[in-house]
Amino acid sequence: MSESYLMALDAGTGSVRAVLFDTDGNQIGVVQQEWEHLSDPRYPGSMNFDWTHNWELTCGCIRGVLEKTGIDAHAIAGISTTCMREGILLYDRDGNEIWACANVDSRSNDEVAQLVRQDPELEKELYAQSGEAYALGALPRLLWVKNKMPEIYEKTARLGMFNDWLIYRLTGVMPLEASNGSTTGILDLQKKAFDPAIAERVGIRGDIFPEIHECGTRAAQVSEKAAAETGLAAGTPVIVGGGDSQLGCIGVGVTKPGQAAVFGGSFWQYEFNTDSARTDPGCRVRVNCHAVPGVWQYEALAFQPGLVMRWYRDGFCQREAEIAEKTGEDIYDLMNREAEKVPAGANGMMCAFSDVMNFTCWKHASPTFTNFGLDAEQFSRYTFYRAILENAALVTRGHVELVREATGNMPSEVIFAGGASKSDLWCQILADVLKLPVTVPVVREATALGAAILAGVGAGIYSDIEDGVRRCVRMDKTFTPNSENEAVYDSLYSVWRKVYAAQLSLCDQGLTRNMWIAPGLS
Repeated sequence: MSESYLMALDAGTGSVRAVLFDTDGNQIGVVQQEWEHLSDPRYPGSMNFDWTHNWELTCGCIRGVLEKTGIDAHAIAGISTTCMREGILLYDRDGNEIWACANVDSRSNDEVAQLVRQDPELEKELYAQSGEAYALGALPRLLWVKNKMPEIYEKTARLGMFNDWLIYRLTGVMPLEASNGSTTGILDLQKKAFDPAIAERVGIRGDIFPEIHECGTRAAQVSEKAAAETGLAAGTPVIVGGGDSQLGCIGVGVTKPGQAAVFGGSFWQYEFNTDSARTDPGCRVRVNCHAVPGVWQYEALAFQPGLVMRWYRDGFCQREAEIAEKTGEDIYDLMNREAEKVPAGANGMMCAFSDVMNFTCWKHASPTFTNFGLDAEQFSRYTFYRAILENAALVTRGHVELVREATGNMPSEVIFAGGASKSDLWCQILADVLKLPVTVPVVREATALGAAILAGVGAGIYSDIEDGVRRCVRMDKTFTPNSENEAVYDSLYSVWRKVYAAQLSLCDQGLTRNMWIAPGLS
């Protein structure tokens, strides 16, 4: 029997990619294309999704990975999809896309303010049922369409997410599922079904929400039209996928209640699995459906640690960039090697970027470095660099404690994946700050692997998700906490929380600008 392969399509915030795996979870090939979400100058904060051009890019990725690997399209046993969450598409009655926005869209300030004026307690009531706040959910965006583009609103027959849009383009079928659907704020967590009454409470029609399909079930098959566009074989099974963080958890084996993962990329997500859809009484942390049946996730987001690192690299590390270009070394490896020489706690200096999550009142202070001295040896650019690494870990500690307060539970270890986990120094700092073992998987870009596992389940390669995890997920190494550094970070964490609160108050007084603030907040 010839070897079979699994394909994952991943529609991320900044790019789309097609990834091929064998059935043991080994990545065979990937082709990626960057895409942009253009702002409409009439609407500040808008980030429009170009479904025509972006489907062309997706087709190019699929054709590219087939050509690059030389794999016969008929050898692909199954395809599944994943994507940035929160982005939404609207369709008319004929199934045509008529409006779409990416996850980073923040045009709905007026609508959030409108909702708060109408009923100051409504957001908390809806959160208790849906696990979502206005900050990232679809309700204010749909209200924006109703208010600002009534002709589009009247034509709307269905709402969808980007992972099911990929399936729709491949098959003509639109199977929306709960892991991404729950990020809309219109899905009842307990029932894992859209509740039209949620939409109707804010003045949105309740007849545009589809039935929910289970992740890992067969949706349809590649159509003749899509086969001609992509180079795939018509009839290839296409499997219901899920949101990027949930499938990332599958890709690192975090599938059972009590397990936890941190994904370190442009944003950092802390994910903690539970066996209950109960939400946080304080409305501070997000709750989503996992892509695994019978499991939910508390999720806390740190804004932009990866983008902060990129900014610092480009703005202050030109010397290391020159060395890296000459030697072929990674610039971050050069920076890490020097930052390792800086003591834990960065000689007492701190920075403020992302705050610990507060879902219904979400603000971040103006970016700040503080408590450094004019001693170039103690406070070099490597000290500042280490402080950035430590800051991301301190925010994550806040998130672990926040979820512990909400659930009464702590993980025994944390799985760390994503680009940040490539840094051994960052892994060790995270272990020291959290006072927990931090384990790094072999496949650190785990979202696509999670999608491939679901493709294998739906195609009958694996008996269930756990079987796929056993076959495909392998761990690389574990970082254990250093007791001396734990004490340093214990002291630093309590001070950092107070310093951050003081920095946030400067924004509240209008003296500095928030790095980010949720729509509708001032």
